[in-house]
Amino acid sequence: MTDYGHPLEFGTFLTPTAQDPDRVVGLAELTEAAGLDLATFQDHPYNPAFLDTWTLLSWVAARTERLRVSGNVINLPLRPPAVLARAAASLDRLSKGRFELGLGAGGFWDAIHSMGGGRRTPGQSVDALSEAIDLIRAVWDTDARGGVRLQGEHYSAHGMKRGPEPAHDIGIWLGAYKPRMLRLIGAKADGWLPSLGYAKLEDLPGLNATIDESALEHGRDPRQIRRLVNLTGAAFSPSDDGFLQGPPEQWVEQLLPLALELGFSTFVMPTDDPRAIDTFGQEVAPALRRAVEAERTSTGTPTGPVRPVAALTARRPGIDYDAVPHGLRDTAVEPGDKGFTKLRHGYMQRGRPGLVLRPTGPDQVAEALAYALDQDAPLNVRSGGHGISGRSTNDGGVVLDLGRMNGVEVLDAATGRVRLGAGARWGEVGAVLHQHGLAISSGDHGGVGVGGIATTGGLGYMSRAHGLTIDRLTAVELVTAAGEHLRVDADHHPDLFWAVRGAGANFGVITSVEAVAAPVRDVVLGQIAYDAADTAAFLRTWGEVAESAPREVTAFLALGQGRAGQGPVAQAMVVFAGDDTDAAVQALEPFLKVGPVLDQRAQVAPYPAILVGHAGPHEGGQTPVARSALLEHITDESAEAVARALATGDAYFAQLRQVGGAVNDVAADATAYPHRSANFSLAAMGRRADVLDRRWAELGATARGLYLSFDTRTGPEVLAEAFPEPALGRLRALKAAYDPDQVFDQNFPIPPGD
Repeated sequence: MTDYGHPLEFGTFLTPTAQDPDRVVGLAELTEAAGLDLATFQDHPYNPAFLDTWTLLSWVAARTERLRVSGNVINLPLRPPAVLARAAASLDRLSKGRFELGLGAGGFWDAIHSMGGGRRTPGQSVDALSEAIDLIRAVWDTDARGGVRLQGEHYSAHGMKRGPEPAHDIGIWLGAYKPRMLRLIGAKADGWLPSLGYAKLEDLPGLNATIDESALEHGRDPRQIRRLVNLTGAAFSPSDDGFLQGPPEQWVEQLLPLALELGFSTFVMPTDDPRAIDTFGQEVAPALRRAVEAERTSTGTPTGPVRPVAALTARRPGIDYDAVPHGLRDTAVEPGDKGFTKLRHGYMQRGRPGLVLRPTGPDQVAEALAYALDQDAPLNVRSGGHGISGRSTNDGGVVLDLGRMNGVEVLDAATGRVRLGAGARWGEVGAVLHQHGLAISSGDHGGVGVGGIATTGGLGYMSRAHGLTIDRLTAVELVTAAGEHLRVDADHHPDLFWAVRGAGANFGVITSVEAVAAPVRDVVLGQIAYDAADTAAFLRTWGEVAESAPREVTAFLALGQGRAGQGPVAQAMVVFAGDDTDAAVQALEPFLKVGPVLDQRAQVAPYPAILVGHAGPHEGGQTPVARSALLEHITDESAEAVARALATGDAYFAQLRQVGGAVNDVAADATAYPHRSANFSLAAMGRRADVLDRRWAELGATARGLYLSFDTRTGPEVLAEAFPEPALGRLRALKAAYDPDQVFDQNFPIPPGD
């Protein structure tokens, strides 16, 4: 008995007749409506009676929402693999992961030759197909470095750039019957797609065995290869007229051995009959699924994705990989998996977690959390992964990545009510809200995750006009350490609602937030470069000008070390939260008098456009030494301390973010972020903690607390500065109530109260 444990799938094999294109598209739409999974089309580019298959695949993908599409099979000799790889990845991305690549070595050589495709012997066809698979996979492998280089007898690439990456792991399925092709499937392919008639039922076990033997010889598990079959000649009839020539219940009975004894899990019906499609989807598919599931349950047949042997050797100790909850298995990523590189690192930190779990909702978050707590490994939670201190990745542990929970929903544009998934990044949020004339102040980078900034604080370009990000929240949904899904707001668990706005990482996994966005569409952005050689004097003047600006203005200032004997250069981003250019010019003009101006420009821009863009995954690096302080004013003491840190090289970068205004309108005890008298947030980065700490101590009493997201220190003294009493005592009491076992102990953990 051979059951490879793949979930069952069902599809159609439709004739791409050019004479009636609407009919074939309509049959594909019916395939989806009938509950089937897949629509496939033959590919004969030399036949003018047929539509071009690639064009048809694209059109059908655009006309459907759930249906996956594939050639059955794509004619390789007439579709160069380098171009085919990019076309496949492009269609997969456009369809959000709904393309599969059924690939054929070729046939009808006279017709292929007539189109310039040449001729190949059977042996050459297999060799060419093998080279094409290598080339296609190399183009898709954007994790690898350098260009694609392949010198084959039939296909070559000489430094071709990789990408785009498909939206999912596209399956490469081969239709084959001869021994060499079957061995190629075992060595390299993801699926075998024969047709009944070409392959007799009695021959299938032997053909399967050849594939399995080849897979084992090449270090693969035979279960990695899906077995598909075209049910050629099948038809529904009222009575039993033979194999797959009868009523739906007879089909179920006759297909069951193909699934349980021969390992086939994808059944494709060649038909252009709407009634047959509907019967196949509505009656055969669900009944066969139930029968197979019942048998697998009784026999304990393993199901789910199969890891490559190489991936198994990369597993980390302390994690029970076989116990991953069923609903999370298909999207879980391990160190040996394709795509691990794109999930392992943070914004500034390199990581190598043992497992990344990617839930899609609160129930899966609770499952992931319960599973992670049973492992002998650390647990880190990630929303966007942008943090400086590296709390969103680890080495050898479990990362709960919320990136798939990234919905952005405008509940009521008139009042500004919005709902944001914790895994959404602020570039996405800003773009969606902008369509409705709305915005929420949100830091300065489009890669920032909602779950992090909406629970820590949120010092953004419009803070003085519209407050911190946490000040806009009206409700937070989270999963607690006990696995309970709570909605907290002013009326429901108000103590927890207070705590998560400033210390949210300590009390649960945030799944979504609701907030009130401000009516903002465009802002005025002023960008100014200064000669800050006289750094201390420059900073003092900067502070005076910034504090006297109207609250529509929020200014950020970045300073770096001077080069070639020159003093530091300062870069300012000054944002006027509105599109009144006359008022903006009047508000921005004083900033031109702070110091010697090297360059300046101003423009009206959509709010999302002023956020730093973020394309692609985080690539990590060496975690910096970062320090934070909150200042009521830029005094002589603080200005001179920053100037010395830059002059000595103890800090290679410093930034001042302006707060105050609407931020300070909020009472200090209204949220767990109590720093409501500060006018500036100061952050600096260095290479050595000891020397930067000495410089930081020179701030003296001018430093009034710190902003956790910009600090890499740990320990009780950090918490005492971030949450001065009575806030810390209140947080410790709540920690004892909601997380007494310190499940959430990686992101500036607060110890439970006695």
